[in-house]
Amino acid sequence: MKVGIVGGGQLARMLVLAGYPLGLEFRVLDPAADACAGQVARLIQSHYDDEVHLAELAAWADVVTFDFENVPAAAARILAQQSVVYPPEEALAIAQDRLLEKTLFWELGIPAPTFSTVDSLEELHDAALRVGLPAVLKTRRLGYDGKGQQVLHNAAELESAWEALGAVPLILEEFVPFEREVSVLAVRGRGGETAFYPLVDNQHRDGMLRLSQAPLTAPALEQEGFDYARRLLERLNYVGLLAIEFFVKDGHLVVNEMAPRVHNSGHWTLEGAETSQFENHLRAILGLPLGSTAAVGYSAMLNGIGDLPERAAVLATPGAHYHAYGKALRPGRKVGHVTLWATDPGSLPAGLERLQALTTG
Repeated sequence: MKVGIVGGGQLARMLVLAGYPLGLEFRVLDPAADACAGQVARLIQSHYDDEVHLAELAAWADVVTFDFENVPAAAARILAQQSVVYPPEEALAIAQDRLLEKTLFWELGIPAPTFSTVDSLEELHDAALRVGLPAVLKTRRLGYDGKGQQVLHNAAELESAWEALGAVPLILEEFVPFEREVSVLAVRGRGGETAFYPLVDNQHRDGMLRLSQAPLTAPALEQEGFDYARRLLERLNYVGLLAIEFFVKDGHLVVNEMAPRVHNSGHWTLEGAETSQFENHLRAILGLPLGSTAAVGYSAMLNGIGDLPERAAVLATPGAHYHAYGKALRPGRKVGHVTLWATDPGSLPAGLERLQALTTG
């Protein structure tokens, strides 16, 4: 079976590595000549709007998927005309636009921050009155890892924020004073069968995920998250792995955003779940039986931002696993991650403390 992947970053790389034991073949399409997935699969170096190379990938593949959601809508349509494409085009389009995304959440009864669209400085002032301050001003499109957004604390900051982010469609969202951040990883197969990974506890800094731990023992929150995820999966007729990030406020979930792909907060599943998110995504899009999502012990994942800890020091830590992405080191760039696995939660903190001392960024 042949899988085409649009996007050649670390998520594509880990999809490929998860698929080889299943006997799958891969090609990835990415504009960068040094795309790290190209180290483990044939790389088609091409812009995402190149119809010739998109058609080449679609003609070769039994199914096409994505390692990031900001694929041009026209490219997704071209691929869908010539191949089976999952996740569906609608899910990509909605995840690319925060207005469409928040509108869908409200439509499905999933609690979300109050928001207002902003297309001018005057509209920003009006939106600040409606939404209230503090609030978060975000670009509607192409924002990730904290990029394309600013927190506004008072009216004096509106003009400078508009100048920094202006000239593109924006959205102003209510600031949520959250107690913690969590994510739900859900997978749905071609026949509608669904499975959910245990709730994940996440910690961010400067808009980037730094630490994930799972499973988070919070049964009521977990069931709430599974219910919201199920609504999205069914509404979108979704196939593949869907990640949804939530804030916890007053003991309940408030949705932040969704990602129609495998996700950074699911890297712990490589060693910490019976079936990794990467393998289950592939199983889903190929129509294969889904694997168990049960946690195996207790896990933590630390991102390597800009650099990676010394390999031997990581491997000397019991239960630790080292994952380098084959990317050039650069400040602010995700270049790898470290996972830690333990049979009981009590033995996790000591190893995590040691790894955190080693991890930079």
